[in-house]
Amino acid sequence: MSLPQDHEPVQGHGRTHRPLFLIAGFFLLGLAFALFIFGSGWGNAAVSQPQSSILEQVPANTGSRTGLAQLPSDRLTTGDPAYDFALLDLDGNVVQLADFHGRPVILNFWATWCAPCRLEMPELQAAYSQYQDDGLVILALNQEESPQLVRKFFVDEMGLTFTPLLDSEGVVAELYGVNRFFPSSFFINGAGEITAIHRGMLAASQIEAYLAETIKSTP
Repeated sequence: MSLPQDHEPVQGHGRTHRPLFLIAGFFLLGLAFALFIFGSGWGNAAVSQPQSSILEQVPANTGSRTGLAQLPSDRLTTGDPAYDFALLDLDGNVVQLADFHGRPVILNFWATWCAPCRLEMPELQAAYSQYQDDGLVILALNQEESPQLVRKFFVDEMGLTFTPLLDSEGVVAELYGVNRFFPSSFFINGAGEITAIHRGMLAASQIEAYLAETIKSTP
């Protein structure tokens, strides 16, 4: 009489389920750990690194370092004091915004490849010619282009007589929050306060209105 067969298929079936349970368990543990990591903010540590391309404020009477500006605490708006900076002009001279304290100033961020920038230049020149006797200063901050290219457009082609500056690394544009939105213009009164911010091409009537307020509020 033969002995009854062991139920090997049943035992084998139980063994095949154990690895599946183990895999599922490890997967759930891994998922829980990932949720803990990202939910606790560990994954956001890299976002808190400070911007390194904006530099400290230019010391008075430096004259040897350009493209430097003070670290902003927030985005600029009307009524805020304008951030000081120093850049080179086409002749290699250092021009600092603080040098024009007491006079109305227009900061114009532009580039030769920007069609609206080119189109508004004659309007800026007309305003400069009209208000030059009132002490108006226009600083045209070119963005990351060569002095030769800027001179060819600004002087040779357009015959503009206000001051082009070379923001060769885009530091001042970053400081003012331009974010490559060209043209952008900032109107500053003699007290160093921003009276108007305009993003996009300026019309003659807009320049006139902004300057009226800027000159009126200049001590």
